[in-house]
Order: sequence, then C-alpha cells, then structure tokens
Amino acid sequence: MTTPPQFSDDVEAHHERLAVDGDVYVVGDVHGSLAALDQLLERLPLGPDDRVVFVGDLVRKGPDSPGVVDRVRGDDRLVSVRGNNEQKILDDRKNPDWLRDGDRAFFESLPVAISFADALVVHGGVDPERPLDEHSMDDLLTMRAPNGDGYDGPFWYDEYDGPHRVFFGHTVHERPVVHEHAVALDTGCVYGGTLTAYDYRRDRTVTVDPAETHEERSDSKVVSPAVASRIEAAGGN
Repeated sequence: MTTPPQFSDDVEAHHERLAVDGDVYVVGDVHGSLAALDQLLERLPLGPDDRVVFVGDLVRKGPDSPGVVDRVRGDDRLVSVRGNNEQKILDDRKNPDWLRDGDRAFFESLPVAISFADALVVHGGVDPERPLDEHSMDDLLTMRAPNGDGYDGPFWYDEYDGPHRVFFGHTVHERPVVHEHAVALDTGCVYGGTLTAYDYRRDRTVTVDPAETHEERSDSKVVSPAVASRIEAAGGN
C-alpha cells in the first residue's frame, strides 16, 4: 500500500486527507463555467456517499464564478483544492467585480492538497526530483515545467513515476492524459474545450462539451494530442 503523502509542516496544514466510502470523481478546471459544470454533474450518478474533488481554478475567465462557488459550497459531497486563480485573488493580484463577502474566506479555506487511497490531488503538480516535504504551497499551485520553459516543456509529469497518483489541472490539454502516476484533467472548457471528470473507481474519464468559448487561447498554450501521445509512449498508460 502506498504511504500517505506527507508535506512540510507549513504545507501539511493545508493538506486534507479525505475519507471516502463511495465513488470518487476528480474534475478539471471549471473557471466559472457553471453550465458546463451542471451538465457534467448530471452525468455523474452521485450517491450520498460519493465525492467530487476539483483540481482548483473554480473561478475567473468564465461567465459565472459566483454560481460555481455556490454550487461547490452548497453540496458537502463536493470539495476542491485551491488553484492559482483563487490564490491570485487572495494575494490581491486580481480583484474581480463579481467577488462577494465570504468568497475570499472560502478560497482561504481550500486546501492546497487533498489525498485519498493512492491519490494526491493538487492544482499544478509536483517536482519529480524533490520529495513532497520540500515542496512549497506555490510549487503545488503552479508546477508545470520545473526544468523547462512553461508550455514548451518538458512537463513535470514526463518524468514523474510515483509513488502517488497525482491528479492535476493548471496545464491545458486538448484531451485528458491518463498515466499510471499522473492524470491531467484541465481540458480547457473555458477556452472552447471539454470539461473532464475522472471516475477513480472505474478508471475512466467522463467529459461534456459545452460548445461555448468564453475566452480565446493560443494553440501554443494548449498541449496537443501529439505531445500527449509521445508522453504516453514514453511510459504512461
């Protein structure tokens, strides 16, 4: 059995260890796309003991960030890690006009890591060359290419081989990437892509295509299927 993840004291204070009795679904970046989220939740046969875990970036860029916040806050089965877009608001780097009383407190309450079974959910990822207890909160929020250059890669998950299976968003992919030890779930729903959930117990993805583009994004800022295929051929599944 995989040893549970352990961070430094500072980060461990923002690590939630989730007890699960039913099914678990991990959902990619929503970015204020409430209609897509509701469409996805309708596809998931959620029972009273099931959990939906979001990889962060619930808000910004899409049309209804408050609606997404209310949807997640209003159902105890729905939990989320903090994304870099929530952190930008907490750091006063962004001050959106939709922000309401209580929203900052909600973002502050979000952990930066959630773990269950052999799974670790973070927004950005982990550095395969460093143990977890050497990671900062910012590392977990923004990790993409620790030895590279942003979307030019190489990406952290190119070399990561466990022991935990890391579910993450932050880096936009044209389609989900499912490796033995890393699962990329940001499929760009706010940019005209799909919204993706990973069904943990059945080992499958569930996607919805909202057919709406709320913000344009350069092709150079989206990981293409060709790149993902090369990564899978190098050792993913």
